[in-house]
Amino acid sequence: MRRVRYERSGGPEVLEVVAAEVPVAGPGELLVKVEAIGVTLSAIRRINGPQELRAEVAGEVVAVGDGVDDYAEGYRVVGLCADAYAEYVVLPADQASAIPDGASAVDAVALMRSGLVALGALDTAAPREGETALITAAAGGVGHLAVQLARVRGAGWVVAAVSDEAKAEFVAGLGADEVVTYDRLQAAKQADFGLDGVGGTGLGAAIGALAEGGRVVTYGTGGGLIDTEDLLAGGKTLSGFRIGRLAQRDPARYEDLRQQVWQFYASGLLHPVVHAEFALDDAAAAHAVIEQRANLGKVVLVP
Repeated sequence: MRRVRYERSGGPEVLEVVAAEVPVAGPGELLVKVEAIGVTLSAIRRINGPQELRAEVAGEVVAVGDGVDDYAEGYRVVGLCADAYAEYVVLPADQASAIPDGASAVDAVALMRSGLVALGALDTAAPREGETALITAAAGGVGHLAVQLARVRGAGWVVAAVSDEAKAEFVAGLGADEVVTYDRLQAAKQADFGLDGVGGTGLGAAIGALAEGGRVVTYGTGGGLIDTEDLLAGGKTLSGFRIGRLAQRDPARYEDLRQQVWQFYASGLLHPVVHAEFALDDAAAAHAVIEQRANLGKVVLVP
C-alpha cells in the first residue's frame, strides 16, 4: 500500500509518499480500507515536530481484531487514528463511529471530528437563547460548522471573523449575520460568547470583541498571550476545549456529541462543505491550502 510520511520537520515539502506493508488489526482494532482522510491544522503543525500524522479517516472495515463485537467486515466507519495518511489504517474500535446510510466517506470526515470540536466548544460556552455569538476562523473546517451550530443552538446574531474579505460571501451563506476581517473585529457587534479557532494574537482580539461578562472558548492549537486586565475589568472568562481530552475523561459525553452531530446532519441542520479533494500523492498541496488559510470548509485526501 501507499502511505505518507515525513522524516524531518518542516512545511508541506517534507511529506513524501512511500510503499508500506498493510497493517494488521490487533485486539480491539479495525483494519480499514480508507476512502477519505480529513486534513486539519493540528495535523499540519505536527510535521514541525516528531509526531505522527493523526487524522480522521473514513472507509470500509476489511478485518476485525480480537475482542471487537460492534463491527464486522463490510461496515463503513469513521474515526481518528494514527498514521492516517494511508490506503489502509488500523483504527481503534472505541474511536470508530458507523457512517449512516446515505452519507459519503468524504462527508463523514468533513463532519465528524470537526463537528465534534465545534459542538463541544459551543456547549462549553453554554449559549443562551438569543445571545450574540462570535466565531473566528469561520471559513475553516471547524469554523464553518460552528457558524451553523451556533444558529441551531439559538444564537440571535452570529458574527463571523475571517482572514480575507473574499470569504465573506461563503460564510454569510452559512447563516452568519455579520462577517468581518480580523482587523475590523472590534467594530463588530459585541458578542456574549465566542469560539476561537485561531489562537495567537487572535485570541486576545476575540476576548476584546466580547461584551461585558462575555466568555470565549478556545479550541485552536496556536496558543496565544492575552491581556488579563481585559478579563478582569470586563468580567470576562476564557476556557479551553480539546476533544481528545473529552474522549478520554468523559466517553459518555463524547458519544453524546457524536450522536448529536449525526442527527443534525441527517435532519439537514448541519451541512459540511468540502473545499477540495486531493489525491494522496498531493498531500503536500492539501497542507499548503490550509497553511495559506485559503480553504472554504474542509480539505480532504482521497487515496
